[in-house]
Amino acid sequence: MVGAVKKLAILGSTGSIGRQTLDIVRQYPDRYKVIALAGGHNRALLAAQAEEFKPEIICHTVAEEESRRGKITLEQIAALPEADLVVIAVSGDAGILPTLAAARAGKRIALANKESLVAAGSLITGAAVESGATLLPVDSEHSAIWQCLAGEEGFPERIILTASGGPFRNYTKQKLARVTPEQALKHPSWNMGKKVTIDSATLMNKGLEVIEAHWLFRIPFDRISVVIHPQSIIHSMVEFADGAMKAQLGCPDMRIPIQYALSYPERLANERLPRLDFSAIKALTFQAPDYDTFPCLKLAMEAGRRGGTYPAVLSAADEGAVAQFLEGRIGFNEIAQKVAVILDEHSPIERPGIGDILKVGEEVRRKFSRN
Repeated sequence: MVGAVKKLAILGSTGSIGRQTLDIVRQYPDRYKVIALAGGHNRALLAAQAEEFKPEIICHTVAEEESRRGKITLEQIAALPEADLVVIAVSGDAGILPTLAAARAGKRIALANKESLVAAGSLITGAAVESGATLLPVDSEHSAIWQCLAGEEGFPERIILTASGGPFRNYTKQKLARVTPEQALKHPSWNMGKKVTIDSATLMNKGLEVIEAHWLFRIPFDRISVVIHPQSIIHSMVEFADGAMKAQLGCPDMRIPIQYALSYPERLANERLPRLDFSAIKALTFQAPDYDTFPCLKLAMEAGRRGGTYPAVLSAADEGAVAQFLEGRIGFNEIAQKVAVILDEHSPIERPGIGDILKVGEEVRRKFSRN
């Protein structure tokens, strides 16, 4: 596909990653053509995007939409034969089935949906191997690991995911108990959607990324670690058998990993993307995560190690708890407490199929709808 016009199907076009993806597309009209857009609640923005990019297919996921092909689902868009690249930027468990459909269809998948690999990593990566699909990570941390592993033949000794620590990294549990949704949505480094921003504040996001990294790079959990790096300059690191380490650095701007996933294996010049000024960087600091004050990170890592349906339950429980926090129904510390209770109550399925994964997720959502 080097030099050819890539036809893109973008799922989640009205969200933060979707909008930034379209920012990149605008700059390279001779390289990318949008053939399908799918958006959620922001119907007005979806209509504006459709007017600008003129895709053949438009899907409004809240109310079924008619395209030139009649009614169409996210899974059908993800498997479109003419799509060269499918961007999965929908939020939450809604990304599981489209990602699986794209993997089964042998697509190149720019993946920005954590929940799909967290809940169904074995199924999705297995389908990708069978069909020849390619998973291109969009998360800055996984993009960093991907870039550090390029050209390496040996198995990495360790991968180290960096975390900004969010806006409350030095808070006590008592102070966290008073955190409001408005405070939690003010991330110090990144421009992200609401759910991901809250997950970053609780460190659940980093736990989910550990599970993602396990599936993306086939790395055992005992070789994945997390370090707090408040400056968000080093996006992740890889250590090799000889003790050498690689790190990928850059400004904290999601358009950089998005563009790399879209243009891979090329790197496109883009003067609108920010550049690091090392003379302005006063320090790069690191500290160990506080698992006691931020228990979501430990909960996620334990769920990943347990496997089976535990990660799917974790994902759905976190989604429900974060929604309740944003609605002002529970406190910040109660997010982890709610997730822990639901994990403790769960009777796991060791080797789940997609039906099992969707079923346990729906059962968790019903619990939250009753409370």
